[in-house]
Amino acid sequence: MRHAGGGEKGERINSISPGIIVTPLAIDEFNGPREDFYKNMFANCPSGRPGTADEVAAVAELLLGDEGSFIAGSDFLIDGGATASYFYGKLKPQD
Repeated sequence: MRHAGGGEKGERINSISPGIIVTPLAIDEFNGPREDFYKNMFANCPSGRPGTADEVAAVAELLLGDEGSFIAGSDFLIDGGATASYFYGKLKPQD
């Protein structure tokens, strides 16, 4: 018998889609030619900041642990609300 969202052995198949996460490379990008773009994005998304690797790891820990055993077939967008703000909020492009 197959389990919904999983394979024949009951695997939980999920994905994590991180947004902008603070890394050394990202810090260079934040201070580079697109600095104003990033400042605007952070100022106008719900979190008001980029994410951290620890925040992404916390979601992975949940998904891999016993507490996440009922979560299957899901994608977790971890972007501080930037994508939603782009489509529906302050970051939505003006026509």
